[in-house]
Amino acid sequence: MAGPGDAASAALDELSLNFSYWVPGAGNGSLSGAWYRRNQIHLLGVLLAILGNLIISISLNIQKYSHLQLAQQEYPRPYFKSVLWWAGILLMAVGETGNFAAYGFAPITLIAPLGCMSVTGSAIISVTFLKENLRASDLLGTTLAFAGTYLLVNFAPNITQAISARTVQYYFVGWQFLVYVILEILIFCILLYCYKRKGMKHIVILLTLVALLASLTVISVKAVSGMITFSMTDKMQLTYPIFYIMFIIMIASCVFQVKFLNQATKLYNTTTVVPVNHIFFTTSAIILFQCSCVEHLQQSYIDFGNIPDFYDYYLHRETNVGQNTTRFK
Repeated sequence: MAGPGDAASAALDELSLNFSYWVPGAGNGSLSGAWYRRNQIHLLGVLLAILGNLIISISLNIQKYSHLQLAQQEYPRPYFKSVLWWAGILLMAVGETGNFAAYGFAPITLIAPLGCMSVTGSAIISVTFLKENLRASDLLGTTLAFAGTYLLVNFAPNITQAISARTVQYYFVGWQFLVYVILEILIFCILLYCYKRKGMKHIVILLTLVALLASLTVISVKAVSGMITFSMTDKMQLTYPIFYIMFIIMIASCVFQVKFLNQATKLYNTTTVVPVNHIFFTTSAIILFQCSCVEHLQQSYIDFGNIPDFYDYYLHRETNVGQNTTRFK
Protein backbone atom coordinates (compact mmCIF):
# COMPACT_ATOMS: atom_id res chain seq x y z
CA MET A 1 0.00 0.00 0.00
CA ALA A 2 1.41 3.36 -0.98
CA GLY A 3 2.17 5.79 1.84
CA PRO A 4 2.24 9.60 2.02
CA GLY A 5 5.88 9.57 0.95
CA ASP A 6 5.08 7.73 -2.26
CA ALA A 7 2.25 10.16 -3.06
CA ALA A 8 4.52 13.14 -2.48
CA SER A 9 7.23 11.58 -4.63
CA ALA A 10 4.75 10.96 -7.45
CA ALA A 11 3.56 14.56 -7.25
CA LEU A 12 7.12 15.84 -7.44
CA ASP A 13 7.84 13.57 -10.41
CA GLU A 14 4.79 14.92 -12.24
CA LEU A 15 5.79 18.49 -11.41
CA SER A 16 9.31 17.86 -12.71
CA LEU A 17 7.90 16.49 -15.95
CA ASN A 18 5.88 19.67 -16.40
CA PHE A 19 9.07 21.71 -16.32
CA SER A 20 11.33 19.25 -18.16
CA TYR A 21 11.14 20.78 -21.60
CA TRP A 22 14.57 19.47 -22.54
CA VAL A 23 13.68 15.78 -22.11
CA PRO A 24 13.80 14.04 -25.52
CA GLY A 25 10.71 12.40 -26.89
CA ALA A 26 7.07 13.45 -26.86
CA GLY A 27 7.31 14.65 -23.27
CA ASN A 28 4.67 15.85 -20.88
CA GLY A 29 5.89 19.40 -20.47
CA SER A 30 3.99 22.59 -21.11
CA LEU A 31 5.59 22.94 -24.55
CA SER A 32 4.82 19.40 -25.70
CA GLY A 33 2.49 18.59 -28.56
CA ALA A 34 0.06 16.83 -26.22
CA TRP A 35 -0.16 19.91 -24.00
CA TYR A 36 -0.79 22.09 -27.04
CA ARG A 37 -3.57 19.84 -28.30
CA ARG A 38 -5.26 19.88 -24.88
CA ASN A 39 -5.07 23.65 -24.49
CA GLN A 40 -5.30 25.05 -28.01
CA ILE A 41 -8.84 26.35 -27.39
CA HIS A 42 -7.64 28.17 -24.27
CA LEU A 43 -4.65 29.53 -26.19
CA LEU A 44 -7.03 30.99 -28.75
CA GLY A 45 -8.91 32.72 -25.94
CA VAL A 46 -5.65 34.07 -24.49
CA LEU A 47 -4.57 35.40 -27.89
CA LEU A 48 -7.92 37.11 -28.44
CA ALA A 49 -7.77 38.67 -24.96
CA ILE A 50 -4.22 39.99 -25.47
CA LEU A 51 -5.06 41.50 -28.86
CA GLY A 52 -8.34 42.91 -27.55
CA ASN A 53 -6.68 44.62 -24.57
CA LEU A 54 -3.92 46.08 -26.74
CA ILE A 55 -6.54 47.52 -29.10
CA ILE A 56 -8.41 48.95 -26.10
CA SER A 57 -5.21 50.68 -24.90
CA ILE A 58 -4.82 52.25 -28.36
CA SER A 59 -8.45 53.39 -28.34
CA LEU A 60 -8.13 55.05 -24.91
CA ASN A 61 -5.09 57.02 -26.04
CA ILE A 62 -6.85 58.09 -29.24
CA GLN A 63 -9.77 59.38 -27.16
CA LYS A 64 -7.35 61.21 -24.86
CA TYR A 65 -5.64 62.78 -27.89
CA SER A 66 -9.00 63.95 -29.23
CA HIS A 67 -9.77 65.62 -25.89
CA LEU A 68 -6.39 67.37 -25.95
CA GLN A 69 -7.00 68.65 -29.47
CA LEU A 70 -10.45 69.95 -28.60
CA ALA A 71 -9.09 71.69 -25.49
CA GLN A 72 -6.62 73.67 -27.63
CA GLN A 73 -9.35 75.10 -29.85
CA GLU A 74 -10.66 78.58 -29.18
CA TYR A 75 -14.25 77.37 -29.41
CA PRO A 76 -14.07 73.67 -28.59
CA ARG A 77 -16.79 71.41 -29.96
CA PRO A 78 -18.41 68.65 -27.93
CA TYR A 79 -16.18 65.58 -27.95
CA PHE A 80 -18.91 63.40 -29.46
CA LYS A 81 -18.70 65.51 -32.64
CA SER A 82 -15.03 64.64 -33.11
CA VAL A 83 -14.24 62.06 -35.81
CA LEU A 84 -11.07 61.08 -33.93
CA TRP A 85 -13.03 60.38 -30.75
CA TRP A 86 -15.43 58.14 -32.67
CA ALA A 87 -12.45 56.32 -34.18
CA GLY A 88 -11.31 55.58 -30.62
CA ILE A 89 -14.78 54.35 -29.71
CA LEU A 90 -14.82 52.09 -32.77
CA LEU A 91 -11.46 50.60 -31.81
CA MET A 92 -12.71 50.06 -28.28
CA ALA A 93 -15.70 48.17 -29.66
CA VAL A 94 -13.32 45.97 -31.68
CA GLY A 95 -11.19 45.30 -28.61
CA GLU A 96 -14.18 44.49 -26.43
CA THR A 97 -15.41 42.14 -29.15
CA GLY A 98 -12.10 40.30 -28.88
CA ASN A 99 -12.54 40.04 -25.12
CA PHE A 100 -16.11 38.84 -25.60
CA ALA A 101 -14.93 36.07 -27.89
CA ALA A 102 -12.09 35.20 -25.49
CA TYR A 103 -14.53 34.47 -22.65
CA GLY A 104 -16.20 31.93 -24.90
CA PHE A 105 -12.95 29.96 -25.34
CA ALA A 106 -11.32 30.18 -21.91
CA PRO A 107 -12.33 30.52 -18.24
CA ILE A 108 -12.59 33.89 -16.47
CA THR A 109 -9.62 33.05 -14.23
CA LEU A 110 -7.47 32.91 -17.36
CA ILE A 111 -8.85 35.89 -19.30
CA ALA A 112 -9.50 38.54 -16.62
CA PRO A 113 -5.84 38.89 -15.48
CA LEU A 114 -4.76 39.60 -19.05
CA GLY A 115 -6.27 43.06 -18.66
CA CYS A 116 -2.79 44.13 -17.56
CA MET A 117 -1.87 44.12 -21.25
CA SER A 118 -3.96 47.27 -21.65
CA VAL A 119 -2.02 48.85 -18.76
CA THR A 120 1.33 48.13 -20.37
CA GLY A 121 0.23 49.06 -23.87
CA SER A 122 -1.34 52.29 -22.69
CA ALA A 123 1.78 53.26 -20.74
CA ILE A 124 4.00 52.79 -23.80
CA ILE A 125 1.63 54.60 -26.18
CA SER A 126 0.93 57.54 -23.84
CA VAL A 127 4.63 58.13 -23.20
CA THR A 128 5.60 57.78 -26.86
CA PHE A 129 2.81 59.73 -28.58
CA LEU A 130 1.14 61.86 -25.89
CA LYS A 131 4.45 62.77 -24.21
CA GLU A 132 3.14 61.92 -20.75
CA ASN A 133 5.64 61.34 -17.95
CA LEU A 134 6.61 57.81 -16.92
CA ARG A 135 7.76 57.56 -13.32
CA ALA A 136 9.83 54.87 -11.65
CA SER A 137 6.73 53.80 -9.74
CA ASP A 138 4.97 53.24 -13.07
CA LEU A 139 7.72 50.86 -14.19
CA LEU A 140 7.58 49.05 -10.86
CA GLY A 141 3.81 48.73 -11.10
CA THR A 142 4.02 47.39 -14.65
CA THR A 143 6.57 44.79 -13.56
CA LEU A 144 4.42 43.70 -10.63
CA ALA A 145 1.37 43.54 -12.92
CA PHE A 146 3.21 41.21 -15.28
CA ALA A 147 4.39 39.06 -12.37
CA GLY A 148 0.88 38.83 -10.93
CA THR A 149 -0.60 38.01 -14.32
CA TYR A 150 1.93 35.22 -14.82
CA LEU A 151 1.12 33.71 -11.43
CA LEU A 152 -2.65 33.93 -11.98
CA VAL A 153 -2.57 32.50 -15.48
CA ASN A 154 -0.03 29.78 -14.67
CA PHE A 155 -1.71 28.52 -11.50
CA ALA A 156 -5.37 29.22 -12.26
CA PRO A 157 -7.66 26.17 -12.52
CA ASN A 158 -7.46 24.88 -16.09
CA ILE A 159 -11.14 23.96 -16.20
CA THR A 160 -13.76 25.15 -18.65
CA GLN A 161 -17.34 24.76 -17.42
CA ALA A 162 -20.10 24.32 -19.96
CA ILE A 163 -22.48 27.20 -19.33
CA SER A 164 -26.10 26.51 -20.12
CA ALA A 165 -29.12 28.70 -19.48
CA ARG A 166 -30.06 26.48 -16.54
CA THR A 167 -26.64 27.03 -14.98
CA VAL A 168 -26.83 30.79 -15.40
CA GLN A 169 -30.35 30.80 -13.97
CA TYR A 170 -29.25 28.79 -10.92
CA TYR A 171 -26.39 31.16 -10.03
CA PHE A 172 -28.39 34.25 -10.96
CA VAL A 173 -30.87 33.62 -8.14
CA GLY A 174 -28.29 32.38 -5.63
CA TRP A 175 -28.10 34.37 -2.41
CA GLN A 176 -24.40 35.13 -2.89
CA PHE A 177 -25.01 36.84 -6.21
CA LEU A 178 -28.10 38.65 -4.93
CA VAL A 179 -26.20 40.06 -1.93
CA TYR A 180 -23.35 41.16 -4.17
CA VAL A 181 -25.67 42.88 -6.66
CA ILE A 182 -27.66 44.66 -3.93
CA LEU A 183 -24.49 46.01 -2.32
CA GLU A 184 -23.14 47.03 -5.71
CA ILE A 185 -26.35 48.91 -6.58
CA LEU A 186 -26.25 50.77 -3.24
CA ILE A 187 -22.61 51.80 -3.68
CA PHE A 188 -23.22 52.75 -7.29
CA CYS A 189 -26.20 54.95 -6.38
CA ILE A 190 -24.22 56.73 -3.65
CA LEU A 191 -21.29 57.42 -5.97
CA LEU A 192 -23.60 58.48 -8.79
CA TYR A 193 -25.28 60.95 -6.43
CA CYS A 194 -21.88 62.39 -5.50
CA TYR A 195 -20.93 62.62 -9.17
CA LYS A 196 -24.17 64.14 -10.48
CA ARG A 197 -25.52 66.20 -7.61
CA LYS A 198 -22.36 67.20 -5.77
CA GLY A 199 -20.18 67.60 -8.86
CA MET A 200 -17.46 65.35 -7.43
CA LYS A 201 -15.33 64.15 -10.34
CA HIS A 202 -12.39 62.66 -8.50
CA ILE A 203 -10.66 59.82 -10.32
CA VAL A 204 -11.53 57.38 -7.51
CA ILE A 205 -15.26 58.08 -7.89
CA LEU A 206 -15.22 57.84 -11.68
CA LEU A 207 -13.20 54.64 -11.85
CA THR A 208 -15.10 53.00 -9.01
CA LEU A 209 -18.25 53.52 -11.06
CA VAL A 210 -16.46 51.95 -14.02
CA ALA A 211 -15.27 49.00 -11.92
CA LEU A 212 -18.73 48.30 -10.52
CA LEU A 213 -20.16 48.25 -14.01
CA ALA A 214 -17.23 46.18 -15.30
CA SER A 215 -17.90 43.40 -12.80
CA LEU A 216 -21.43 43.08 -14.18
CA THR A 217 -20.03 43.20 -17.70
CA VAL A 218 -17.69 40.28 -17.01
CA ILE A 219 -20.51 38.19 -15.55
CA SER A 220 -22.92 38.94 -18.39
CA VAL A 221 -20.29 38.53 -21.12
CA LYS A 222 -19.24 35.14 -19.75
CA ALA A 223 -22.88 34.07 -19.48
CA VAL A 224 -23.83 35.24 -22.99
CA SER A 225 -20.71 33.86 -24.68
CA GLY A 226 -21.04 30.60 -22.74
CA MET A 227 -24.66 30.13 -23.78
CA ILE A 228 -23.79 30.89 -27.41
CA THR A 229 -20.96 28.34 -27.28
CA PHE A 230 -23.28 25.79 -25.66
CA SER A 231 -25.82 26.43 -28.41
CA MET A 232 -23.21 25.72 -31.08
CA THR A 233 -21.91 22.53 -29.46
CA ASP A 234 -24.99 21.08 -27.77
CA LYS A 235 -28.57 22.30 -27.25
CA MET A 236 -29.95 25.66 -28.35
CA GLN A 237 -29.91 28.12 -25.43
CA LEU A 238 -30.99 31.33 -27.17
CA THR A 239 -34.68 30.63 -26.55
CA TYR A 240 -34.32 31.05 -22.78
CA PRO A 241 -35.32 34.43 -21.30
CA ILE A 242 -32.18 34.47 -19.12
CA PHE A 243 -30.06 34.85 -22.28
CA TYR A 244 -31.75 38.13 -23.19
CA ILE A 245 -31.64 39.38 -19.60
CA MET A 246 -27.87 38.87 -19.52
CA PHE A 247 -27.53 40.37 -23.00
CA ILE A 248 -29.31 43.56 -21.91
CA ILE A 249 -27.14 43.77 -18.77
CA MET A 250 -24.04 43.35 -20.93
CA ILE A 251 -24.97 46.14 -23.37
CA ALA A 252 -26.14 48.59 -20.68
CA SER A 253 -23.08 48.10 -18.47
CA CYS A 254 -20.74 48.52 -21.45
CA VAL A 255 -22.39 51.76 -22.57
CA PHE A 256 -22.22 53.40 -19.14
CA GLN A 257 -18.67 52.13 -18.64
CA VAL A 258 -17.60 54.00 -21.76
CA LYS A 259 -19.30 57.15 -20.48
CA PHE A 260 -17.51 57.25 -17.13
CA LEU A 261 -14.19 56.02 -18.52
CA ASN A 262 -14.29 58.71 -21.18
CA GLN A 263 -14.88 61.34 -18.48
CA ALA A 264 -11.87 60.02 -16.56
CA THR A 265 -9.58 60.11 -19.61
CA LYS A 266 -10.75 63.65 -20.31
CA LEU A 267 -9.78 64.90 -16.85
CA TYR A 268 -6.70 62.80 -16.03
CA ASN A 269 -3.63 61.38 -17.74
CA THR A 270 -3.90 58.00 -19.39
CA THR A 271 -0.90 56.72 -17.42
CA THR A 272 -2.98 57.28 -14.30
CA VAL A 273 -6.43 56.26 -15.52
CA VAL A 274 -5.58 52.87 -17.04
CA PRO A 275 -3.60 51.38 -14.09
CA VAL A 276 -6.08 52.62 -11.48
CA ASN A 277 -8.97 51.30 -13.57
CA HIS A 278 -7.25 47.91 -13.83
CA ILE A 279 -6.70 47.77 -10.05
CA PHE A 280 -10.31 48.69 -9.26
CA PHE A 281 -11.67 46.24 -11.81
CA THR A 282 -9.47 43.42 -10.48
CA THR A 283 -10.55 44.21 -6.91
CA SER A 284 -14.23 44.05 -7.82
CA ALA A 285 -13.63 40.78 -9.70
CA ILE A 286 -11.86 39.30 -6.64
CA ILE A 287 -14.74 40.28 -4.36
CA LEU A 288 -17.20 38.72 -6.79
CA PHE A 289 -15.07 35.57 -6.97
CA GLN A 290 -15.00 35.32 -3.17
CA CYS A 291 -18.78 35.63 -3.04
CA SER A 292 -19.09 32.79 -5.52
CA CYS A 293 -16.74 30.62 -3.44
CA VAL A 294 -19.00 30.61 -0.39
CA GLU A 295 -19.97 26.98 0.03
CA HIS A 296 -22.76 27.30 2.57
CA LEU A 297 -26.42 27.71 1.64
CA GLN A 298 -25.92 26.56 -1.91
CA GLN A 299 -29.65 26.45 -2.66
CA SER A 300 -31.12 29.31 -4.63
CA TYR A 301 -32.78 31.99 -2.54
CA ILE A 302 -35.50 32.36 -5.18
CA ASP A 303 -36.94 29.14 -6.53
CA PHE A 304 -38.12 29.51 -10.10
CA GLY A 305 -38.63 25.78 -10.46
CA ASN A 306 -38.21 24.36 -13.95
CA ILE A 307 -38.61 27.36 -16.20
CA PRO A 308 -39.11 26.10 -19.77
CA ASP A 309 -37.71 27.81 -22.77
CA PHE A 310 -39.97 29.27 -25.44
CA TYR A 311 -39.73 26.16 -27.61
CA ASP A 312 -40.73 23.80 -24.77
CA TYR A 313 -43.58 26.11 -23.80
CA TYR A 314 -45.12 26.23 -27.24
CA LEU A 315 -44.53 22.52 -27.84
CA HIS A 316 -46.34 21.71 -24.60
CA ARG A 317 -49.11 24.14 -25.51
CA GLU A 318 -49.61 22.61 -28.96
CA THR A 319 -49.71 19.12 -27.44
CA ASN A 320 -52.43 20.15 -25.00
CA VAL A 321 -54.43 21.82 -27.76
CA GLY A 322 -54.20 18.66 -29.86
CA GLN A 323 -55.38 16.48 -26.98
CA ASN A 324 -58.34 18.78 -26.25
CA THR A 325 -59.31 18.79 -29.92
CA THR A 326 -59.28 14.98 -30.03
CA ARG A 327 -61.32 14.78 -26.82
CA PHE A 328 -64.16 16.95 -28.18
CA LYS A 329 -64.40 15.25 -31.55
